[in-house]
Amino acid sequence: MFSHFVKSALPRCEFTFTYTAWQHTRGWCGASTNLDQARTLLQLIVDRGFISPGHANVELFKRGTTCSYGPLGSELRENVLHQWWRSMTGSRQQVFEINTPSSSGSPDIVAGRWGHLRIVEPDDVRNVLNETELSREQLVHSVRMFLQRSPLLRTNLIQGALEQFVPLFELVNRKLPFGIAETGRCFQPSQDGSAGEGSSINTHSICVFPEGQTCQTLNGECLAPVYTEKTEVTHGSLVWFCSPRTSSQWLDHWARQRLKWWRKDELEEVASRGVKIYYKFPWGQEALEVLSSRGDCELLQMHKGVRSKFQSRDGQKSVAHIVSITGNIDRGLLAFLSNSLQLHNREDIKQKLHQRKVLKLHPLLAPVKVALGIGRGATMELRQVCEGLWQELKEAKISAWPGYLETSPVPMEQLNSKYDEMGVLFTAVISENTLESGLLQVRSRDTTIKETMHISELNNFLSRYISAADNM
Repeated sequence: MFSHFVKSALPRCEFTFTYTAWQHTRGWCGASTNLDQARTLLQLIVDRGFISPGHANVELFKRGTTCSYGPLGSELRENVLHQWWRSMTGSRQQVFEINTPSSSGSPDIVAGRWGHLRIVEPDDVRNVLNETELSREQLVHSVRMFLQRSPLLRTNLIQGALEQFVPLFELVNRKLPFGIAETGRCFQPSQDGSAGEGSSINTHSICVFPEGQTCQTLNGECLAPVYTEKTEVTHGSLVWFCSPRTSSQWLDHWARQRLKWWRKDELEEVASRGVKIYYKFPWGQEALEVLSSRGDCELLQMHKGVRSKFQSRDGQKSVAHIVSITGNIDRGLLAFLSNSLQLHNREDIKQKLHQRKVLKLHPLLAPVKVALGIGRGATMELRQVCEGLWQELKEAKISAWPGYLETSPVPMEQLNSKYDEMGVLFTAVISENTLESGLLQVRSRDTTIKETMHISELNNFLSRYISAADNM
């Protein structure tokens, strides 16, 4: 069962499940409350290539927004997205995938359906505002027309599902329930990036234009937009369409499913219209997913209230109700990293204290499954063996780290520490003994135990290990 994946990946004590009417919290475990561990985590994910360096980039990642990912972070993000998608589409039969654009330049699109973010060229706005010969009414009209021609950026994925409802409703022979799922980037105005007086505006700026409410005004009329920095967030969305009488049951069903996925095994019976699933980071709790029962208003608004489009084959004239699930994939990735970090202190023979940092990511999430290194022996021949093994693992779709390409000799203990911090499941060392007998040494990240196996068995060993983790 996939739920076991979450149980193994995330300790149960760090999640908060919140209905709007109540909150149930389990405290953090031990040293995880220490802010020093949070700083250690953020420094480690930069040092090991999960995200690109720089304070601004780290802050973006910490806020749960899309940042600049490094090679390991990109692979981990793909793994999280894949598992999130499987948990959605694999739990029910009638879930369909769509892929909608993140922006739209169509004049037929109503701003309220997409949100209120538009991308504009600042020079074009200045040119419009500098037309001094225009009257106030003409200037207001000119600004509004300019903004209406500017591309809209989506702020969520729900609207794309609403647009696709009618054709998919026909596809399922007008039978409920069914769902529409999508993952992609959405855009939001930055909480602290608005451009005020005297500030510079980037070449491409985001314009917030909610019916004149946040625009620069003259005598109550909107003249110019407010510019902000755009913030990208990777969302995963499921929009579930069901009959009105079953919407509360479906909200409860999906709440249970999502709580299982995020490692929650208890659900109290409550009457509520919304659900939030939180993760408690050292700096405070943040929402990972939001579930809500949205009724039918948005669907009617999208399709201009033509109820004949929504009538099912069984003759019911009621409009489908919506249960939506929106997950923040970037924040979920940070939650998995935060939960996986383990710190182990030990003393050496000289009583000097050493700290071992390990990212114990679940096998399905770990960006690298095995690192290939070389021991003592003929370097050229050992590299050739490693290259052949790396190619074999690649064909089996098992991610391997080419540690044999290290240009300078590094002690194996130091390499093991590096791979532990990268979350690598196993380290395979090819040595002179491998050339003679075909035997290599394999070290486990989780147990640090080393065992010997034939080189021909490594591929099957890793495949069985990952498959077992998936099926538990």
